[in-house]
Amino acid sequence: MDTKAEQALFEKALALYDKETPEWWQNVAKAVGDNKTADEVKKHYDILLEDLRQIESGQVPILNYKSFFGSSTSSINVDEEEWYIMM
Repeated sequence: MDTKAEQALFEKALALYDKETPEWWQNVAKAVGDNKTADEVKKHYDILLEDLRQIESGQVPILNYKSFFGSSTSSINVDEEEWYIMM
C-alpha cells in the first residue's frame, strides 16, 4: 500500500472479510480504495506473508529498541532478551 492510511484500510479489510468470502480480493481492494485492483492487494498480501515467514524463521532480526525518553518505556523479557516498548 502506498500510504499509512491505505495500509490501515487494508488491515481493516483483512479483518472484516474472511478468506472464504466470495470475491475476497475484490472486496479488500474496494475497501482500500484509490483504484486498487484485486491483483495489487493480493500481491501486497503475499509480500507481507513472505516478510512474516522470514521474521518467524529468524532470517530477519528483530531490533532491540530502547527509548531515549527514560521512564516512558516498559521492558519485557522475551526468550532471555530484554525488549523495550515505548508507552
